[in-house]
Amino acid sequence: MNSCAPRRRFLALVAGACLAAACGIASAAPATPADFAALYRSVVDRRLEVPAEEVQRYARLAEDALVRANLFPAGAQYLAVVDRDPQVQALLLLWRSAAGSYQLVGASPVSTGSPGSFDHFETPLGVFDHTVGNPDFRAEGTFNENGIRGYGAKGMRVFDLGWQRVPKGWGDGAVVEMRLQMHATDPDVLEQRLGSPQSKGCIRIPATLNRLLDHHGVLDAEYERAAREGRTMWVLQDDRDVVPDAGRYVVVVDSGRQDRPQWSPAPVLPHRRVAPARPAR
Repeated sequence: MNSCAPRRRFLALVAGACLAAACGIASAAPATPADFAALYRSVVDRRLEVPAEEVQRYARLAEDALVRANLFPAGAQYLAVVDRDPQVQALLLLWRSAAGSYQLVGASPVSTGSPGSFDHFETPLGVFDHTVGNPDFRAEGTFNENGIRGYGAKGMRVFDLGWQRVPKGWGDGAVVEMRLQMHATDPDVLEQRLGSPQSKGCIRIPATLNRLLDHHGVLDAEYERAAREGRTMWVLQDDRDVVPDAGRYVVVVDSGRQDRPQWSPAPVLPHRRVAPARPAR
């Protein structure tokens, strides 16, 4: 056996990822969680270095959430685990083996709900199934009246997790419905705020992470099943390269911190938000 083969494979993976990042796309699907971790480091530009003991903490939180939801995955799969705690605001992409052990692929800052004003909710806790019953769509990249692209640049995937019943974050706190989504955000104004609660209740993620999840079908197990059955899944890219063990769950937890951990620093926020000029029409 050639002892250099594993190293050559790793270098080829990283080289391909770097080329893909330069071109604004993701590279070929990684074969293992370790390969995927190398790819994540190469193409996701906003990353957090999570200590091993913290990874285990989130593995326990994720497993507890699955049990509470009466979900016992039979096979290995990837999970997106989001900590909504204001002191953390992070997404950990984890691989769960069929036996229930976890490995970290990568982590990035996010923004979850910031209750306290009209039409703002706290992002709900629980396990949310990414299925074709709540069809995804793609951002148009248009600017709102404040000069903001709420879903990010044109073409960004919007992962739709369906209607959820949650308490209002304003007024009487009555339980109402909100649409839970996970999506990119305005690259010029809002992405710099990831790592702090900012949204109306949805989960905002970095654009490079959005592209990685999208191109490699990381949470598309149900979409791929539907496509194999002959259903038209227009949101899926023709050139996608789906990972083995694609999953379907976004798990939202709250780690209940008293202080901000060093591995998830708060963003440096500008004193005044300046919207970019609208493009010429």
